[in-house]
Amino acid sequence: MKEDLKGKIENLIQKIKKNTSELDLSADEDLSVALMNLISIEEHFYFSGAKTGNKKYFDLLNEVRNIRKELLKKLVKNVEEGAEIWCLSKHLLGATMRLIEVGTKELDKGNKESAYDLFEKAYNLYSLFWSLNLGIIDVGEVKKIEDNKLNKEDKEGTVFRNIKEIIKKLIDCCKE
Repeated sequence: MKEDLKGKIENLIQKIKKNTSELDLSADEDLSVALMNLISIEEHFYFSGAKTGNKKYFDLLNEVRNIRKELLKKLVKNVEEGAEIWCLSKHLLGATMRLIEVGTKELDKGNKESAYDLFEKAYNLYSLFWSLNLGIIDVGEVKKIEDNKLNKEDKEGTVFRNIKEIIKKLIDCCKE
């Protein structure tokens, strides 16, 4: 898998070099953040409906869900290959948003180290979302790594480290 990932990265770099303008995913990045918020709104409507017993919240949840599904299709291109990438993408964005929110609360409480750790984990998941949807990694190629092959000192793991570096270079939210 390591060689295949390296080849995919090289192919992606070549595509960028051939293109006269730099790859600009800033609109897609904005859409991904909007999707995170839509997922949070769905969750909020669910909990509001469950807590209050007011079924209208569930109707609103469904309306927001339909918008989220429509917009997610703009970022998840491999819908035909099955629901795995679709579902993983949705959950990666949802988990990213939750970790950012919990990290922000930790920061507000003065727990900076805990907040920074949560922000790092959020960015790892966000990078994984982009890696799946840009075709940098293929879930079908991921296989179980035996425990005795893992470096217990490597908290982040090589996959996340590599992915984060690629995504940092590809996505620049400050482009207009």
